[in-house]
Amino acid sequence: MTEKILVTGAAGFVGSHLVDRLIHLGKDVVGIDNFDGFYERRLKEQNLKSAYASANFTLFEGDIRDPELLSRVFRSAEIYTVVHLAAKAGVRPSMANPRAYCSVNVNGTVELLEAMRSYGANKLVFASSSSVYGNNRRLPFCENAIVDEPISPYAATKRAGELLCHAYHHLYGFHVFALRLFTVYGPRQRPDLAIHKFTNMIINGQPINIYGDGSSSRDYTYVDDIIDGIQAAIARLNGFEIINLGRSDPVRLEDMISALETAIGKKAVRRYSSMQPGDVDITFADVAKAASILGYSPKTVFQKGISEFINWKLEIENPIHFERQLKEF
Repeated sequence: MTEKILVTGAAGFVGSHLVDRLIHLGKDVVGIDNFDGFYERRLKEQNLKSAYASANFTLFEGDIRDPELLSRVFRSAEIYTVVHLAAKAGVRPSMANPRAYCSVNVNGTVELLEAMRSYGANKLVFASSSSVYGNNRRLPFCENAIVDEPISPYAATKRAGELLCHAYHHLYGFHVFALRLFTVYGPRQRPDLAIHKFTNMIINGQPINIYGDGSSSRDYTYVDDIIDGIQAAIARLNGFEIINLGRSDPVRLEDMISALETAIGKKAVRRYSSMQPGDVDITFADVAKAASILGYSPKTVFQKGISEFINWKLEIENPIHFERQLKEF
């Protein structure tokens, strides 16, 4: 039986890009996704269009909290390496439904770790988040910073996941790299995330809600650079490490909107309001450790990444209507 790599959250934004990359590299991939209703299933099915066409990909539809599903998955193939991307995502939604976030992100991670232990899989890449840093004042964010003060349930669940992974490393010899991802963007980005949401609003002439004065900054990181980092983590898994994956070049909210305006060719309608609970002022990755351990070197400048994202929109979301909208301005 050929060894396969398991990717949880395989139909999602980052997961589907990773699946495509692994297939391109000739790897056999097993995916799990429950097609959570957070956004439309058709978008996730579209994400997997290339993967579905490959004989090297098998998808199991179901919930990572289901031990019977996990048993079927691990019985189906020799799996020693797991990339755990499945999670309920988003800071603000986690405040509205913290129980669901704890159930999926914490309990689901425990179920996966237990299944790995039962079936002898001991290599794990865990997708954590820059949100664990909260409003840390030490910039850029370094992996050895104290992260004991999360400011959202989502951030708390991601930190809990890191700690659980360390426990399984300590107790059972798991090799784990916990990757703290910084504001990933690009083709297939979730529609609730700022770049995607703002693009739709600009095209449709809807006002954009800007929380604060527009000076908050995010370390936007193009998805291909993130996939490079995950690929390197899979290849170099050894021991336990927490590693930032970002671009280390924060972009102000106002500058992000300006970049969208330029790429789309239409001005945004701005509406300012107060900062929201759970939001942080800045994310800024120190990627020295990623460079040292993974050979990580993000290549995509922000303006180029925005252009790639807009091109994707043109290709997949009613391109005739979209092009007509752009030509009007």
